[in-house]
Amino acid sequence: MPSPDSGTAAVVRPAAISAQGWGWRHSGRATQAIHALDLDIRPGERVLLLGPSGAGKSTLLHALAGVLGEEGDDADETGSLLVDGESPRARRGRAGLMQQDPETQVVLSRLGDDVAFGAENLRVPRGEIWKRVHEALDDVGLKSSAGDGFALDHPTSALSGGQKQRLALAGILAMRPGLILLDEPTANLDPAGVLEVRDAVGRCLDKTGATLVVVEHRVSVWKDLVDRIVVLQPGNTSESGSTPAVLLDGAPDAVLAQARDMLIAAGVWVPGYIPATRARSASVGSGSTAGDEVLLSARDLAVSREPARRRGFKTIPPVPVQSGLDADVLAGQALTVTGANGAGKSTFALTLAGLLAPVSGTLSAAVGLSDGAGTDPFKWKAQQLISRIGTVFQEPEHQFVTGRVLDELMFGPKHLGHGEDRVDELLERLRLGHLVDANPYTLSGGEKRRLSVATVLAAHPRVLVLDEPTFGQDANTWAELASFLSELLDAGTSVVSVTHDREFTSVLGGTEMRLEAAFQGPRQKAGAA
Repeated sequence: MPSPDSGTAAVVRPAAISAQGWGWRHSGRATQAIHALDLDIRPGERVLLLGPSGAGKSTLLHALAGVLGEEGDDADETGSLLVDGESPRARRGRAGLMQQDPETQVVLSRLGDDVAFGAENLRVPRGEIWKRVHEALDDVGLKSSAGDGFALDHPTSALSGGQKQRLALAGILAMRPGLILLDEPTANLDPAGVLEVRDAVGRCLDKTGATLVVVEHRVSVWKDLVDRIVVLQPGNTSESGSTPAVLLDGAPDAVLAQARDMLIAAGVWVPGYIPATRARSASVGSGSTAGDEVLLSARDLAVSREPARRRGFKTIPPVPVQSGLDADVLAGQALTVTGANGAGKSTFALTLAGLLAPVSGTLSAAVGLSDGAGTDPFKWKAQQLISRIGTVFQEPEHQFVTGRVLDELMFGPKHLGHGEDRVDELLERLRLGHLVDANPYTLSGGEKRRLSVATVLAAHPRVLVLDEPTFGQDANTWAELASFLSELLDAGTSVVSVTHDREFTSVLGGTEMRLEAAFQGPRQKAGAA
């Protein structure tokens, strides 16, 4: 393992990257995730890596970090990929990788220890480690100073998904690596958090001079921070662009128009471009169910992920992350839950889905939804729940149960005794048909998200609860997913979404419910978007 920078100097030695005809085929896959990639990134260069979902962006980042594949795998590598002239596996420690799923990167139970973990493994002197920990936490908006943020002993398990993203980034910044690799670092963050994290990365780069490769679908966030754009096309070589300012904001000449058209065709979220989606039906509730039929009703609801605790003969209820919540889930209408990271959006959604018991208040299912199962969704059996309320978790891997995409889609219908008539339609509409024999865990982040949505829809639930449904989607797959959900709404399905995606909220329409930070402001009620 390479030695860390000594002392307190912030400057590191930036890494150089070189790929010549490099390709990678995942274990169990017939085709390569990346084919014949030629790419050179200079030390200290800042690169935005774009491309459609499934183009191999995450595969490339994992390879550069030296964590792609192990001996004994039947994966296949062609060509060469080098970091500082050596195999990335031989240069582990030179790169800091932030993965798409922040849950997989939380190592220790206390916030400060988790941020310090990487630096400790690089043998950074103890006094320098804690200086870096405080600085990194402040940079990403998880301030460690007393009375202004989280304490160093704050439990990592109590952080929201967006906060865990910031925690993962803080751990990387504290390492001060020569190569920073970020995979969708702002995907689950609120708008303020997106800018905060982007600016934190910029400050780190200014201090250290490190090389940056960042994967994002939306160009506007990073275009002013990076030097160059590289677009990966599935199964093809990369296409390199000029500096983002010239590529996207320059004079309206033929070269600029051609570049924008190329990026749009590749599914890139070019600034000012919003893909067309299927319009909702003009009449509310035009499907088979009346638009004002209440399927779920929450009244004065308090929610928490913590279990109740026993102290002697007493039961101590958990401290709610939100309380006083009132909402109705209507047939054929969307309910979009928005708000800052840590406001309890996911916890509220999981309670609506019958997966968490309310701390207090009531959640009642209407007769039309319960169909004899009782009014309390939390008391329903698993088989009763999934056929009535389908839930797509923030982390897609948490709901995969088989080793093949097709088996994953057929699992629910098979166990419910339903026909599998919808499987082929879902494969086609969500662009998963070419992956039927693939292992779900080898899919890209965007493909995993679409598969997790498809597996829930295959069970034909009347209520669909989605946590960050557009995470990892390029503009084209985003439009397909949004259009498909619009069709489901018109057919009478209820769609509850936790999201920071304003365009998605606008497409689905319905009601927006914004949650403020816990215990700040009056009772939270759903109101018209």
